[in-house]
Amino acid sequence: MKYFLHADLDAFYASVEQLDNAEYCGKPVIVGGLPGDRRTVVSTASYEARRYGVHSAMPVARAYELCPHGVFLRGNMSRYREKSREVMSVLSEFTSDLRQISIDEAFLEITGTGRLFGPPADLARKLKKAVRERTGLTVSAGLASNKYVAKIASGMSKPDGCFIVEAGGEEYFMRSLPVDKIWGAGWKAREKFRKYGLKTCDDIHGISEQRLSSLFGKAFGKFLYRAVRGQAAEAFDDTRRSRSISAEHTFDYDMYDEFAVETAIMKICNTLMYRLLDSRRQSRTVFVKIRYGDFSTESAQETSEHAVGTMNDMFERVCALFRRKYRRGMGIRLIGAGLMNLEADGATPAELFDFEDDRKKKLEKCIHEINKKFPAAAIKKARLIY
Repeated sequence: MKYFLHADLDAFYASVEQLDNAEYCGKPVIVGGLPGDRRTVVSTASYEARRYGVHSAMPVARAYELCPHGVFLRGNMSRYREKSREVMSVLSEFTSDLRQISIDEAFLEITGTGRLFGPPADLARKLKKAVRERTGLTVSAGLASNKYVAKIASGMSKPDGCFIVEAGGEEYFMRSLPVDKIWGAGWKAREKFRKYGLKTCDDIHGISEQRLSSLFGKAFGKFLYRAVRGQAAEAFDDTRRSRSISAEHTFDYDMYDEFAVETAIMKICNTLMYRLLDSRRQSRTVFVKIRYGDFSTESAQETSEHAVGTMNDMFERVCALFRRKYRRGMGIRLIGAGLMNLEADGATPAELFDFEDDRKKKLEKCIHEINKKFPAAAIKKARLIY
């Protein structure tokens, strides 16, 4: 029997700000933008801010209405990446099978680790303690026999909690939950739940897969049928094969603002570029993944004549793919991007004459090295706000 642990850092960006700034502790911290910034959304809200109804993906202007006395910050991605690397380094000591799915969460397959760390509950306790003592941050853990249930379990006792779903108890666990605990169900799905009088996962459990597909669409209907039975409903596609790297961002609510989606793409590309530089490889193929509120998923890839040279280059290529593929008017639940067919880094003859691109590439490498050696320098790429 396999066992997975989902580690989810608590209110990550806000927690890092509170860790670095003692005066923010105990105060409602809202990361994403300042009240006067246009078209900005909340990236993370501390638990103190959440008591006022502030949540991720909410317009900062609305967050200010709910919590005018909050501490509003634009954020520091260089510092967040640094802390993320610290945490992932700690997590990697507990298993050789670690999959980071975003800057603040990861899956660990812990099957067969009993002789080193004891039963899963003991491992989770030791892991949480190590993260807290060595990084100053808290992590909530969920344990289950598949990743989907582990993901939901990690949110059951936040912050700084640990929730275990014993093998064989996945279906009972899921049936006991209200429908708003179904990870992957956006607000449109929740509207349909209300329309059809579905309040609990047990209500959905009593509906056939065929009927669910007719009510919610084939893809989401199949997903719901498996989810409420505690099965591996979400594949958590692993596109990070040896010759690929990828990253993704899941919105807490269906996102319709293309500017906000492209801002998330920029952060993803920033992360990917640093990973590409660390790997000393290059790629000519970019891809984008879009998951909509109805759980339908689309992806596209494109190979260019020249390798990706800079973060801006990658961002422009991914955004061009996104704009061509995106079905406008549909809410986006998840956005992902990546690089495929990685090969040893080396300029092609044509690229040797692209002096401007080469200059930018060298500059990004220099910035990357500075940020690795001096994280407090906080040199990062920003996006203009109009």
